[in-house]
Amino acid sequence: MKRLSALMVALFLGGACAHTPPKSDMEALRPVVEGFHKNLRWRNYRAVSTFLVPEERQDFDRKRRELHDDRDLTVTDFEIEDVKLAEDGRHATVHSRIQWMRLPSVTEQTDTVTSEFVFRDGAWLLEKQLSGPFAGELEPREKPSP
Repeated sequence: MKRLSALMVALFLGGACAHTPPKSDMEALRPVVEGFHKNLRWRNYRAVSTFLVPEERQDFDRKRRELHDDRDLTVTDFEIEDVKLAEDGRHATVHSRIQWMRLPSVTEQTDTVTSEFVFRDGAWLLEKQLSGPFAGELEPREKPSP
């Protein structure tokens, strides 16, 4: 009888875990933020694109091709300075310092970049980014007026 009770408890707890929604906390956010920056540093723009909200991916990929970023954009260093999770647990703001240059310029730029991540469909995705090598690209689109 004890074995049956233990088995029932294990099955119940295991079933409960299977239906627990994915975490939208710092534990899940940190590897996404680090992965985005590392792939950016190594010019892996296809991987960088997967960190973006789906509606931005096609334009992002097109812009990388147009600007020849695989050849002309170099991120020489980055440092994640601050990560703040919003009270709702579904939005986060990340401040990072990115050093970069885009040919034909040979001047290295250092920007403090603000990135806004959103927890959507069980994953953290980059929704908006101000400053840095993608300035003006990753900004929310204006919604049409009714």
